[in-house]
Amino acid sequence: MSLSRRKLLHLATGAGAAGAYPRFAFAVDYPTRPVTIIVPFAAGGATDILARMIADPMGKSFGQTVIVEDLAGAAGSIGVGKVAHSPPDGYTLCVGTLTTNVLIAGLYKLDFDLLNDLTPIAELAYEPLLICVKNSLPVHNLKELIAWLKANPGKASVGIPGAGSTGNLAGLSFQKATGTTFQFVPYRGDGPAVQDMMAGQIDMMIEPSSNFTAQVKAGTIRAIAVPAKTRMTSLPEVPTTDEAGLPGFYASIWFGMWAPKGTPQDVLDKIHAATVAALKNENVKDKLNGLGQQISSPDLQSPAAFAAFQKAEADKWWPIMKEAGIKVQ
Repeated sequence: MSLSRRKLLHLATGAGAAGAYPRFAFAVDYPTRPVTIIVPFAAGGATDILARMIADPMGKSFGQTVIVEDLAGAAGSIGVGKVAHSPPDGYTLCVGTLTTNVLIAGLYKLDFDLLNDLTPIAELAYEPLLICVKNSLPVHNLKELIAWLKANPGKASVGIPGAGSTGNLAGLSFQKATGTTFQFVPYRGDGPAVQDMMAGQIDMMIEPSSNFTAQVKAGTIRAIAVPAKTRMTSLPEVPTTDEAGLPGFYASIWFGMWAPKGTPQDVLDKIHAATVAALKNENVKDKLNGLGQQISSPDLQSPAAFAAFQKAEADKWWPIMKEAGIKVQ
């Protein structure tokens, strides 16, 4: 039996359309089940708080539940690695930070490519770090803290969420700027470290301000200074480092969202749209501002701009980490 050229072309076109249809249907229908956001830190920290705040409005945009799963360990590389190795279908996302999505590659030998195995979706927010101490430490301002550290070289304990984290690098920078020395104590996230500082088990932390805002307001720990050019709206009584006697010492952290490499572009577009919509939610903005976090500017919410920014941060920090000889403990 022979077929005409026209009949063959007709059948070929039909077969091509049939092959394309499942992906088209997938993109149109996405998501058809709950979406999981992996937070590579312990519950209660700044990243976990941010992820949970945007999860509800994102879920409403999707018409599906958005679940936040905390997976801490190895300065965030365990959680980020899970996302990098997840199916690229849009159902497993990552909300991470400068630490988890830039710094860990200068610290660990990863079984994935941090910059190429994850697709940037948007920068979400940023916030300055906050210098805090336990209530029993005999200091009440930055000058007194620096003087105490100099009088007690190597004795103070500073909690960090892992070697090579933002707090670790900020602490090293603080030591260099002040001529002080102290011990770093790694934890599986900021939440457990804050709990130990409240209990008096460690002396000090330099971490994202949202980790401490509630505790400072409750009086369970003491805020010394904000390493930023302006005071925080959530803690307006806390002076900046410029005001407190250490001009030019600034430290901040940013938060972003990623999907596994290979996620279809139309699915990425839906995730990006839901993310941006969540960041425009006034309730989310007010809550984040109250914790000291600021919504990132619209230009950095662009996937392309965020990808370029992440690469620039890697080019900045990786050589510094190498020069400092930071190693996994």
